[in-house]
Amino acid sequence: MADRAGLISGRLALAWLIGGEWRFHPARFVTTAVAIAVGVALGFAVHLVNGSALSSFDGAMRGVSGAADLSIRATSPLGFDERLYPRVATAAGVFDASPVVSLPARIGRTRFTLLGVDVIRAANVTPALIGRRPRGPDSAGDAAFDEAALFLSRDALTQTRAKIGAVVPVVANGRTVRLRIAGTLPGAGDVAIGVIDIATAQWRFGKLGRLDRLDLTLSDRSVAAPAVRAILPPDAIVSSAAAQSAQGDALSRAYRVNLDMLALVALLTGGFLVYSAQSLSVVRRQRAFALVRTLGMPRRAVVAAIVTEGLGIGVVGAAVGLLAGYGLAWGALRWFGGDLGAGYFGGSGVQLVFQPHAALGFFTLGLVAAMLGSVLPALVAARAAPAAALKNAGDVVDPRAPAAWIPAVLLLGAGAGAALLPAVNGLPLFGFIGMALMLAGGVAGVPWFARALLKPIAAHGAWPVPRMLAVRHLYGAPGEAATALCGIVASTALMIAMATMVTSFRGAVDDWLGTVLGADLYARTTAGAAFDPEVRMRLAATPGVAHVAFSRQIPLTIAPDRPPISLIARPERQGRDPLLVLIARAPTMPATAVPVWVSEPAQRLFGWDPGETIALPIAGRTRFYVAGVWRDYGRQAGAVLIDEADYQKLTGDTGRDEVSVIVTPGEDVARVSARMTARLPAALRDQVEITRPTTLRRFALTLFDRSFAVTYLLEAVAILVGLVGVAATMSAQTISREREFGMLRHLGLTRRQLTDMLATEGAIVGFTGALAGIVLGLVLAQVLIHVINPQSFNWTMTTRIPFGTLAAVTAALTGAATVTAVLAGRRATARQAVLSVREDW
Repeated sequence: MADRAGLISGRLALAWLIGGEWRFHPARFVTTAVAIAVGVALGFAVHLVNGSALSSFDGAMRGVSGAADLSIRATSPLGFDERLYPRVATAAGVFDASPVVSLPARIGRTRFTLLGVDVIRAANVTPALIGRRPRGPDSAGDAAFDEAALFLSRDALTQTRAKIGAVVPVVANGRTVRLRIAGTLPGAGDVAIGVIDIATAQWRFGKLGRLDRLDLTLSDRSVAAPAVRAILPPDAIVSSAAAQSAQGDALSRAYRVNLDMLALVALLTGGFLVYSAQSLSVVRRQRAFALVRTLGMPRRAVVAAIVTEGLGIGVVGAAVGLLAGYGLAWGALRWFGGDLGAGYFGGSGVQLVFQPHAALGFFTLGLVAAMLGSVLPALVAARAAPAAALKNAGDVVDPRAPAAWIPAVLLLGAGAGAALLPAVNGLPLFGFIGMALMLAGGVAGVPWFARALLKPIAAHGAWPVPRMLAVRHLYGAPGEAATALCGIVASTALMIAMATMVTSFRGAVDDWLGTVLGADLYARTTAGAAFDPEVRMRLAATPGVAHVAFSRQIPLTIAPDRPPISLIARPERQGRDPLLVLIARAPTMPATAVPVWVSEPAQRLFGWDPGETIALPIAGRTRFYVAGVWRDYGRQAGAVLIDEADYQKLTGDTGRDEVSVIVTPGEDVARVSARMTARLPAALRDQVEITRPTTLRRFALTLFDRSFAVTYLLEAVAILVGLVGVAATMSAQTISREREFGMLRHLGLTRRQLTDMLATEGAIVGFTGALAGIVLGLVLAQVLIHVINPQSFNWTMTTRIPFGTLAAVTAALTGAATVTAVLAGRRATARQAVLSVREDW
């Protein structure tokens, strides 16, 4: 009975102890819960935005495709021969086929996809592309066959602000045609498209004899797919709804996964802060835990109680994080768009879609992070012998004993090994695993780092007494210092790693733009317009123009489930393009070979190395010789350069859509731009944009900053979490040492001297944490720059260290720790020395 009563008393005492901790130290509870909430909120928000964007993108693709069973698509905007249509329509397993012409178009400033369809065939294959009159359930009837009739989706109609029945000028493929809005496309969904008769599209917009797509309904898919592939020419490819979805997913997958992983690293940092706070709490209550142990409480019950305390922190933090994450996602979609400013799904409206499974997953992650942050302190509390713990508190390690460094080396080595492993399905999963292991290793090595940093200072004897006490205290209590520093080091390392990566990337892009934007003026066409040979001759003869180079850029589909690469035709032979930044060259090229130069992303994605011969789906799958690899930060999906003469010979395409101009020295650039505009045909003037390199450079860097806006947010959150962690940790440690301060007061130290001692301790802790975080962050940055970035985006760059950021972070953390220690010290030393010494804990 006595044992049972003791056990009950122990449980009641333990419950009272935990409840009292939350009641009398709410700031610690709130701080740790907020750390978990921040990580959950960021991860859940990024995941919601990504899922909503992909859902919207899939809906847009279904709207444009009309939900066909299978599609035959042209590998480039040049299209394929329409004589393929009857062969595919009569292939085995094909029930019906609908030919489609697809063109980028605009009405005023509104851009949309213009589709030319055969109404009779589309009614059977893709009924969502059949227009409807404004009233009544019936089809648009004869209006669908009117060569001037245009049917717009609700989204396109809203953007144009036009009304049904209005006649509008439609610009596509360099031509302007006036069409009448005859009705809408109810089945198109939230996507900007327009539909006209296919004969009108081919005749009025210069696509005679060419098709861009064949939509198919199948009677037997297993028979139709191989039968269709067997008769396809090289400039056409089989595509399905799944392949289109995969193509959209691949377009932004690396960007999305990287944001998800960085958000999870923020959650991991929150777990470290929980560990720091729980460790300090356990140290402060060490005698109390020993007391309940003597009352009969087993060790496992102490562990369970502290882990339950962490679970409570996790529940509150994860719940608040989910609500905050939903709000962040809503705001991100409203202000940044579905691609978070990165430009992957430009122009498409995205509706926020709640994902219950993701919510449950991130809630669980929040709980796990909080519980793991409580397990180690709980085990420490349970292992302490009750008799010894009743007499001692705090770190009682012999200062002469060396700090442990083997666990840190093992974790760092394992992280480095993981980071060297190849990507998994194009994603740097092992890179992020390596970062997590290295982060854990860096935190584990903090006691050794602090001891090594303080050793020469502690050996120096000519210090004032308060400062010497501060140094000796930290040097003799490495575990206590490590507890205070783990959250600081984790959050600082994360922030420094991201800041270094962004600085390196932005600097590389800025330098690259300075090289490639070497002309004085740039012009490009819109809505498929082109500079024909006559216009090019007139522009080249403009007074004040010293040199002009025309180019053509078209998307080229290599695989149906991958984003198209860019095929760029411009003067390249004989080294006529000094702006090409080559990073690798091929050996001597064979005399009969047709050379191409591939971008760095194309080389990494497709394995196209210099000296190899590759086949591209252009002009009958022509084989080309890879003459070199060039630096390109503008096209993540890859690009291939071909000499314009070779391109025109292979394709017969005489149009060009871009031009770079070098002005004669002494000429006014603005006047030359006006002269070039005046020489353009009247129908082409509103389809040509002329800009200066400074404008293009500013636009490119603005787009870069928008792309990394969320990364900047993560950096700011990491700084905030680090500062909050410093404040909470230093405050808790200082208040828990009230008995020590009372004893020092009895020995003759004044309150001012104690304040000086605490300020010194705070400065040393803040500086040590900042220094350790910076060193670890620079190591993690190498993984981001040289492993994760190339595996994600296929770009390489050199490391650029943001020295200004490093100095600011060091000053901020050192100052925050100093101020917090001083403020908390005033509270801890406010009581009389006798009362402080008599404190029970």
